[in-house]
Amino acid sequence: MQTASKRVINGWAMYDWANSVYNLVITSTIFPAYYESMTGDGNEATINDKVSFLGREFINTSLYNYALAIAFFIVAIMSPLLSSIADYRGNKKSFLRFFMTMGSLACSALFFYGKNNLWFGLLCTIIACIGFWSSIVFYNSFLPEIAAPEDRDRVSAKGFSYGYSGSVILQVVCFVFVLMNDKLGITKGFASQLSFLLVGIWWFSFATFSLSRLPKSEPSGSGNQKNIITNGYKELGKVWKQLTNLPLLRSYLISFFFFNMGVQTVMLAATLYGKSELSIPTENLIIAILIIQLIAIPGAYAISRLSGVIGNLRALMICVLVWVGICFYGYKIPKGDVAQFYIIASIIGFVMGGIQSLSRSTYAKLMPVTKDTASFFSFYDVSEKIGIVSGLFLFGFMAEKTNSQRMSVLMLMVFFIIGLFLLWRTRSIEKKYLMVNN
Repeated sequence: MQTASKRVINGWAMYDWANSVYNLVITSTIFPAYYESMTGDGNEATINDKVSFLGREFINTSLYNYALAIAFFIVAIMSPLLSSIADYRGNKKSFLRFFMTMGSLACSALFFYGKNNLWFGLLCTIIACIGFWSSIVFYNSFLPEIAAPEDRDRVSAKGFSYGYSGSVILQVVCFVFVLMNDKLGITKGFASQLSFLLVGIWWFSFATFSLSRLPKSEPSGSGNQKNIITNGYKELGKVWKQLTNLPLLRSYLISFFFFNMGVQTVMLAATLYGKSELSIPTENLIIAILIIQLIAIPGAYAISRLSGVIGNLRALMICVLVWVGICFYGYKIPKGDVAQFYIIASIIGFVMGGIQSLSRSTYAKLMPVTKDTASFFSFYDVSEKIGIVSGLFLFGFMAEKTNSQRMSVLMLMVFFIIGLFLLWRTRSIEKKYLMVNN
């Protein structure tokens, strides 16, 4: 196949530009800090603030992690069926548009979340998370349709770089609102709420532009069957049968499950860890996340180039080894040490974009030639989401049991070590495969 036109590639990458503001503002910077202020007691000396919800008392950070885990669990259950239907009917764009709209509206609705409606804030958080990650399933599945195998690393990295660039622009605007709220005549809380509204508008507007550039997918089914749900499950069964006969791809998915569990949990829990466990001020947290975003852009391209020299699996092994060091470093950072928090943010930024981009393109390369790209990517997505559910739940559970999030960080280090070992095993399978085919 040939790589699609520059117009299509740039249009595809623009969806990353559109939706990455959710990841930055809602999951990484302003919303976690706002949530902590809404559920905390206002006393910096309190290590773990407690909050009552549904008749039970939770550590506020654990409750937040549990809410996200619920959202990811729903996505994990729902996405395989939706993906197979999208493949069968060739309507990926329709699903992408639906979940994008749902997610962006939920972000905007967070404008109305305050101290007295915790349930509303958690509900919007869950809906926004479902919308974002469900849309990603269909967005990712366009990659093997628009890029030739030799161009997938480059195109995948381009998408992530667009996302980091676009999200930083809106983050700076929101950063001005939050830090200069007095000069603007608004409270810091209202500045945060205004940021959530802007995220929804940005996401919806630029995603609409992206959708106008994406091609229409070809249906893999005949389109004449009445029971589309049954056909969707049949398509999933066919993909699962293929996976059982693809040991290299299957081994990679298992390793991806573990190391990505660590990556995504760090990204989702880092802000609350810095705020609650390390007592890093909100302003410094936002600066740290901006550092991550800016360094992630050259990091994604650098690791993409590295993979071209030493191969995808070896490059991923190096990235995972760095993540092991990050977890140990994060565990040892003294409370209130802003300088060291900036250092670890810089390291995270460099490997974060690279490992996400390379993980996606490696999977696309290992996939067989097929029209069922959305169904194949749904397995990739389910592996990712179940890993995130496990990681977030265990992170919150460990924090509640030990009354410290530091032990949760050490637990993540174990996930990365397991993932590193499994990548090494996948590399061994790849070597055998290459020897047989040569």
